[in-house]
Amino acid sequence: MKTLLRLLIVPAMLAAALGAQGQSSGFEKLDEWVEAWKEGQSTYFGYPANQQSSMRDFYQWYLSSGMESVNLNNAGDPMTDTPWPMSSQAFERDVIEYFAPLYGFALDDVWGIVTHSGTDGNNHGIYFGVNYLRNRTGLEPIVYVSDEAHYSNLRLAHLQNLEVRLIKSDLMGRMIPEELEKALDTGRPALIIYAMGSTFKGAIDDMPALNALLARHPEIPGIYRHVDAALFGGYLPFTRYRDMVSRTAVGYESIAISGHKFFGIDSPSGLFFCTREIYDNQSDFNVTYLNSNMRMISCSRDAVQPLKFWWLIKKVGAEGWARQAEQMMDCADYLKRRLDAIGWPAWKNEFSNTVFFKRPSPEIVARYTLAQGHDDRFGGDLAHVVVMQQVTREKIDGFIDALLADGDDD
Repeated sequence: MKTLLRLLIVPAMLAAALGAQGQSSGFEKLDEWVEAWKEGQSTYFGYPANQQSSMRDFYQWYLSSGMESVNLNNAGDPMTDTPWPMSSQAFERDVIEYFAPLYGFALDDVWGIVTHSGTDGNNHGIYFGVNYLRNRTGLEPIVYVSDEAHYSNLRLAHLQNLEVRLIKSDLMGRMIPEELEKALDTGRPALIIYAMGSTFKGAIDDMPALNALLARHPEIPGIYRHVDAALFGGYLPFTRYRDMVSRTAVGYESIAISGHKFFGIDSPSGLFFCTREIYDNQSDFNVTYLNSNMRMISCSRDAVQPLKFWWLIKKVGAEGWARQAEQMMDCADYLKRRLDAIGWPAWKNEFSNTVFFKRPSPEIVARYTLAQGHDDRFGGDLAHVVVMQQVTREKIDGFIDALLADGDDD
């Protein structure tokens, strides 16, 4: 089996390196694509991707070490003492053990993997939650999720053939506790998905309030809480708001975080954590030819992404990520203030790096790659900026100037 190392990662890396040095790959279509992407990178405002994380030194090591010719596969459980030999699971375990305490997991009470994406992490959260509740209660759970949460949660519940109850959110995109209470079937287990950074408005569900509501219903046979923290779960642990993502502070059973957003890994990846109790209540899949218990969803898992996480831990680390998180949150506040100052209708949730506002012209939307939405309660057509590492104060000033100039042209 040919791996993604040969089919995708290495060719894309070589093309990007050649393009960055002004050299041709020998393929006109590829070179044009590289140049177009590099040109648009500086005004990539609307989607949550860190465009300033350089993996160049990682790839230089990767090629110089000859690893591009090695087929690795992280099949199996990285938390065991006998990882699959032709894998990077020893590094994957280092990554899990580095990040787990940041989310309130004790090292003797955590299970985790490096995932293919935030969606993969959510898939594990839902799958593990269903198995845990079914094994503990003998009943099929109901999934509860807000109407502002990422669409992947609905897709994954559909994939797993689960009953879903969509819960109304408030004006700013947070699940309404009273609406959850109305929807609860207290005779069946509840699998609650909390949004920590809703897709468009950047809302954070009020987990303490929702947990308090659930505690008022001890008759519910079982409760499992999964946190979809794709973006906010990346930067909040490195701020003074770190308790917001700590399971010991707010209470949950599993959490999914993206690696290709805040952390800047250059292709989809992520992290998934749960307690040992959750993992130990999954169905066994003992695979003799791997000498492993395969409780995770995927058999073959990417072995390069754990190496990238491990590399960034060593190269950037907590201090670097703290500086980046502070800059992002500062610039998000700055963007909101600048929009307010010119009278452009704009809104921002607390702790969020997302600012949403009245949608500008199609030209501005295209130039800044803005994500688009619609909400009649905010006047109709909207757009948003997700303030990532590349969205500096200087670039925000340029964006405001563009808005003003575009308004003058009307």
